[in-house]
Amino acid sequence: MNRAVQAAMAERGHTADSLAAQIGVDPKTAAKWASTGRIPQTRHRARVAELLGRNVDELWPDALKRRTPAWFRQWAEIEREALSLRWFELTWIPGLFQTKAYALATLVGEALTPAEADDLAEARLSRQAILRRERPPLLVAVLDEGILRRTLDGDRAMMREQCERLAEQATLPNVSLFVVPADVGMYPGLGGPFTVAEMPDGARVAHVDSQAQAQLIDKVADVATLDRRWERIRDGALSRAQSLNLIREAAASWT
Repeated sequence: MNRAVQAAMAERGHTADSLAAQIGVDPKTAAKWASTGRIPQTRHRARVAELLGRNVDELWPDALKRRTPAWFRQWAEIEREALSLRWFELTWIPGLFQTKAYALATLVGEALTPAEADDLAEARLSRQAILRRERPPLLVAVLDEGILRRTLDGDRAMMREQCERLAEQATLPNVSLFVVPADVGMYPGLGGPFTVAEMPDGARVAHVDSQAQAQLIDKVADVATLDRRWERIRDGALSRAQSLNLIREAAASWT
């Protein structure tokens, strides 16, 4: 049996019948969710986890492993364990802040079926659970302003929702969000995005993205190079208050 699901059901006072009634499935289907290897369908998974007061990855960790690209899984584990994350992003809203609609928009044009795209977007959003933990990591993110001004096929509603979500996340006590304004011109961040994670044992690991797949960097000298680049990028960013105002202005501009 899936002990995590059983424990959560007992704690919340749920039975297979009560879950089935709220999700809209047959009780026999709901009963199977407490069995090892039996995972709710994508459209039900988040709701079941919400009713049980748990994160999806706590109840069905294998579900995330199946949906997360193999080359990304090691970083996803590092991200979950990190004490702090310093993230510079040049092209996209960071995955830890994305809405479902925005996540799907980033996958348009890929060789994916709608179901595959939905699974990848759900896997990305599931990573956001680390920000809601009792002891979440410190997340310091610096974004290029161009990210706030770029949409897909003129979908203004999608960008408004995303910028509003970003503004909300920027106020979390464990999040520091900064924006490099467009008038800065050329700066070191144009070389590409990266993230540096600090682990509980003091080690630091970097994630550097590319068109094909990401690269993990743990050599001290290479991480130190990213540290220096980070400081130069951060120097060109607006203050937290100014950045939040810019994000809110961008949200309003998409109305």
